[in-house]
Amino acid sequence: MLAKSLRDSRRTLVWWSIGLCAFMGLYLGVYNSVRESPEVYGPAALAKFPGALRDLMGLQDFLSGTGYLQSAVYQVFVPMLFVVCATTLANRAIAQPEESGTLELVLTLPVDRRRLVLQRWAALVVSLLVVAVVTLAVAWALSAALTMGVPFGRILAAHTGMFLLALLFGTVALALGAATGRRVVASAAVGVWLVAGYVVVTMGSGVDAVAWLKWFSPYHYYIDGRPLYEGLPVGDYLVLAGATVVFALTAALAFDRRDVGV
Repeated sequence: MLAKSLRDSRRTLVWWSIGLCAFMGLYLGVYNSVRESPEVYGPAALAKFPGALRDLMGLQDFLSGTGYLQSAVYQVFVPMLFVVCATTLANRAIAQPEESGTLELVLTLPVDRRRLVLQRWAALVVSLLVVAVVTLAVAWALSAALTMGVPFGRILAAHTGMFLLALLFGTVALALGAATGRRVVASAAVGVWLVAGYVVVTMGSGVDAVAWLKWFSPYHYYIDGRPLYEGLPVGDYLVLAGATVVFALTAALAFDRRDVGV
């Protein structure tokens, strides 16, 4: 099951890897131009933006290599695209085959349901790891070529967090797909939690009425430790990893107890 799932996803992995690498290359490729224009991208220029907008878009320090890498790659768009990739792969594991009717054929074979879900979750882990390794290599190569001055260890720490974030949301999608058999439900829930969690962690951080909600946002455990600046936040990443395991086990149990029409 694991090998077959990986074979079925190989084209998706190739295109997502190419797309994410191209996206990073597009944004990082203009760094030298940004660095040479402090009057446009310096602190004084960024201060003209409303504080809430700066927080939401991660507009911090565009002139330093670390600040630009954080804002352009690790703050908003690349992590969210990575989550979309994870959700797409997770839906292909259970919900999409069930909606198309092919999953029923698989379940007529002597296959343990929980083992089936966990093997397809393992395929999700390996698939996302492949994309993470490829994009990590590109991010490091571009930062070195552009002399951004960011140590490889810090890039690895930030990339590890992005992988764990995407894996958590992908596992949530897998669990919802296993529990409901519907891609729309899984994708919508992941999208709402992702966007709401990001808004709470950024714009809502200074609002007491909603600031406490950050503890329920995976994004908090991804960026609060500032891995690109301070290195690997082990405690935060263990929370992401632990929650991922819980949702994976939930997916297996939910699918095992549900009638899928076989």
